[in-house]
Amino acid sequence: MAASINLHAYQEPILFLATAGIIVPLFHRLRISPVLGFLGVGALLGPYGLGRLVPDYPWVDWLTFTNPEGTSHLAEFGVVFLLFTIGIELSWQRLRTLRRLVFGFGTLQVVLCALALGALALEPVGNLTGAVLVGLGLALSSTAIVIPVMAEQKRLNTTVGRASFSALLFQDLAVAPILFTIAALDTTQPEVTVSSFLWALLQAALALAVIVGLGRVILRPFFQLVSATKSPELFMAACLLVVMVTSLVAAVSGLSMALGAFIAGVLLSETEYRRAVDVTIQPFKGLLLGVFFVSVGMSLDAFRFLEQPLEILAVATLVIALKAVIIFALARPFGLNRSEAAETGLLLGPGGEFALVILGSAMVAGLVPVGVGQTLLLVTTFTMIAIPLLARVGRQLSRRLERRLPVDPEIAAPPPADEVGRVIVAGYGRVGQLVGDMLARHKVPHLAIDMDPARVAAERKAGKPVFFGDGSYPEFLRACGIDRALALVITLDTLSSVEAVVTAARQENPDITIVARARDARHAVQLYDLGVDDAVPETIEASLQLSEAVLSDIGVPMGLVIASIHERRDEYRQILRNNNRKRDASLGEFRARRTAGKSS
Repeated sequence: MAASINLHAYQEPILFLATAGIIVPLFHRLRISPVLGFLGVGALLGPYGLGRLVPDYPWVDWLTFTNPEGTSHLAEFGVVFLLFTIGIELSWQRLRTLRRLVFGFGTLQVVLCALALGALALEPVGNLTGAVLVGLGLALSSTAIVIPVMAEQKRLNTTVGRASFSALLFQDLAVAPILFTIAALDTTQPEVTVSSFLWALLQAALALAVIVGLGRVILRPFFQLVSATKSPELFMAACLLVVMVTSLVAAVSGLSMALGAFIAGVLLSETEYRRAVDVTIQPFKGLLLGVFFVSVGMSLDAFRFLEQPLEILAVATLVIALKAVIIFALARPFGLNRSEAAETGLLLGPGGEFALVILGSAMVAGLVPVGVGQTLLLVTTFTMIAIPLLARVGRQLSRRLERRLPVDPEIAAPPPADEVGRVIVAGYGRVGQLVGDMLARHKVPHLAIDMDPARVAAERKAGKPVFFGDGSYPEFLRACGIDRALALVITLDTLSSVEAVVTAARQENPDITIVARARDARHAVQLYDLGVDDAVPETIEASLQLSEAVLSDIGVPMGLVIASIHERRDEYRQILRNNNRKRDASLGEFRARRTAGKSS
């Protein structure tokens, strides 16, 4: 007899997966951030949406999220994974390059916007602590929407992109302390005294020291041991284990789970595994963030907007305008001209996803009245919806403003070579090391990737820009900056590996120059067929080097030898390319004859 199944236990996971399968492709096609789709679905299918109809129409229960508390526990890991990936991207090199913008512009932006918005919120909130938290929450902007919008416009490396990224980075750093403060001031917990607050701070400091100390000692050997198995499944399990353990250790110590994961990400950012870990975590982060935004949408009371639409839209407009003016005024002393300052203000003026977290936590902790908090959640959501439109308006406004002022050299400096990856070397064995040395000798920015953890660790100790990862994964190539790279050099020694990397790279960047190592002439023809610009067969190259050595040893002038070797190498290259074209032509002729035969 078949065991009975409780379908309600699977209702919400299936409903969420169906939502993700529909919302993400649809909004991607419409060029709208999926974040807005998840928020809308949460509001529509939550207790304030279709959930209102359940008492009268019980069957609607199958189409609604009926367990907000259970969903919120899973949704919390969306923020955890987001801060983990932010920590991974936070390299010390990037901080040093943008330190003036991050800790100067970013700090002033958060402080001044929080003071202005908090002062306006003091009367409706009714207490100073709640008003400060409202001001801090609304002062934050949306990393999840602004960064993809700038990336789509290919403007992340512009002055506006760097200024926006720096402010968003500081905001992300400020989230963890804000959440810790809310937890310490939670009115649902026993009364907070000075001694209990200091004890909580001491516990937090000890927990941070333990996480940082153990992380520095354990993380690198741990990932080296796991990656030596060359098992993607085990590597994925290791990544999830690190996120879960650090976040739970932080939570037990009184910190937020997100802060623990963020610290783990920062520790991994200085290792050779950071790019591979980032790529592995991305699918989980995307899904769990979807759960998070759905859970936030479930707390949105859309009917409240119908009751007071003008008030909510007016407050949303006020928030954007006030922040935009403050950011415009701040950006000028940091070297941005009028057009760049205006565009940055419009991008950072709307609220963000962490404002939803802070306002929700403040309501749960009893620091912000529920009615006011619900209204502010709707205000924040409407400002986020406006980001793509404001980005286009800001771009048009920027083009119309003609007067240009000198830009701070620190802002306009080219991005770090490690982040751009002008040339990517796939495979760092003997051949790859020689290529890397030649690139370094000619001062060409580059990075290398390899699947041997011991080799990567050794080269990293020698100061080489080598990272652990598989170049056949498109996600990993994107993490290495394949879309901005000038060239890809493939030095791998197995036929299938070379072809897999060529296919993935050409898919991600059709215009990139690809130079690949080939086993022999036949393999070179296959690589040309896949789209490489130059294939270097080992057998032919070895023959040419032998010829060069013997000719010079028997007294032939070196200039003539080098010239003839180069000429012969070009002849071989042309022969291989012609063979590839002839094969394609023969195949096309054969298919044409076959089609003609069938039609007759």
